[in-house]
Amino acid sequence: MKAASAATSPSDELQTLLASRVAMVVIESREEGRALEVLRDAAMKAQRGKNWGIFQWTVTDGLSRIDVDMGGAQKTLAQPEQLLKHIRATTMAGIYVLLDFHPYLDNPMFVRTLKDIAQDYRKCARTLVLISHEMKLPQELEHLSARFKMSLPTKQERHAIVMRMAREWAQQKGGMPKIDMKVVERMVDNLGGLTENDVERLARQAVFNDGALTEEDIKPMLAAKYQLLNRGGTLSFEPDTARFAEVGGLKNLRRWILQRKAAFDGSAPGLDAPKGVLLLGVQGCGKSLAARAAAGVLGVPLVRLDFGALFSKWHGESEKNLRESLSSAEALAPCVLWLDEIEKALSTGDGDSGTSRRVLGAFLTWLSEQRARVFIVATANDITALPPELVRKGRFDEIFFVDLPTPAARLEILDIHCKKRDVAVGENDMKVLAARCEGFSGAEIEQAVVSALYTAHANNQKVDARCIAAEIEATRPLSVVLGEKIAELRAWAAERTVPAD
Repeated sequence: MKAASAATSPSDELQTLLASRVAMVVIESREEGRALEVLRDAAMKAQRGKNWGIFQWTVTDGLSRIDVDMGGAQKTLAQPEQLLKHIRATTMAGIYVLLDFHPYLDNPMFVRTLKDIAQDYRKCARTLVLISHEMKLPQELEHLSARFKMSLPTKQERHAIVMRMAREWAQQKGGMPKIDMKVVERMVDNLGGLTENDVERLARQAVFNDGALTEEDIKPMLAAKYQLLNRGGTLSFEPDTARFAEVGGLKNLRRWILQRKAAFDGSAPGLDAPKGVLLLGVQGCGKSLAARAAAGVLGVPLVRLDFGALFSKWHGESEKNLRESLSSAEALAPCVLWLDEIEKALSTGDGDSGTSRRVLGAFLTWLSEQRARVFIVATANDITALPPELVRKGRFDEIFFVDLPTPAARLEILDIHCKKRDVAVGENDMKVLAARCEGFSGAEIEQAVVSALYTAHANNQKVDARCIAAEIEATRPLSVVLGEKIAELRAWAAERTVPAD
């Protein structure tokens, strides 16, 4: 069962499901109170004209009727065994809501009794509704059940919650808080993917923290949202993004992202939102920094997926972990999702047990189906390790090759790192240094500046162009150490990818 659409309330959706004579309904939700509220409303509507009862069970209170006042719960039915025997024996049609029944589903007798009740639905219309934060049904019950997904608050509902928190503050303080409506719109967007309780909690925290809704509230709210959604620990939230001004070169990539910014943020209606890019290239040439800069250009947070934390020795768990992580990333939208060194997680070979291929399949399915504002930046160093299915046209919007920096890019990189560390180098000296570090990656150029600082400090002297030149001369860049391999990579990319610079 899909989540309720904008035109249909969750109560109406659930009422339709209850009226379809399904013997068992499963609701997975961390909002037990809201799920019960929706269920009561749907059950009362479905009950009209029928002699049904609506019951609720917990292991602490036993069984109680919730559609009419029957004077409290039956404590004698608090144990699952007595409860299931009672439901199976009764001839009264009704809806039986079992809260947190999932720990008892590993008991064969309970499973058999649930199956008996469900299969006897034609004789007596008893619908079992199982509500829990997580519910994994035994296979023999799956075909007898239907799952109902609680819809998350819509944009309009989130907006109403934020403004309700502002009015609540006003009632306590005697005046409306300071509100920037543009910030409210961004906040409402960024609260997407959260439950009603979590939206209310973060909105209240933002308002009551300083009696205002301003730009300063966005970053802490995003960090709090990340903490709520990253229960598996596979995502890392990167609040500090970069700017392309901090990246030397990569002009083509920057222009490409800027051209698609309006489509991504929705300010250009009619244009499909971009999926993302795959960045291949030489190690140390700025792929990771480009991922940070992409988030900075798009004005959204950067979320990094740790593929290594996904893998589990249990069959099927790795794919499940990936799906949950990607679902969390969708809930964090709009964002940039950074997949670093993707080849290490998705490469397959003779020694692979099949896990990597199943994870690859799950990722490709999500990549083709997801519609949230999640911009993918995947980086890879070794193209030969990437499966062909991942690099074919259409998986990503574009595949860029991040090559060794050009003379102009080397000049930019040197200037960036010298200015960053207050190293004064003249224009002519800078050009000479840029020519000397031909074949160096951006990381190697940065390290030459850093090493020059260490050497100068040790010798109690001021850093100048000669210090940096000495470090450049003492360095054997990766393009020399692994010359054949890098030449092979560059030759492969020449006909198959778009230059990033």
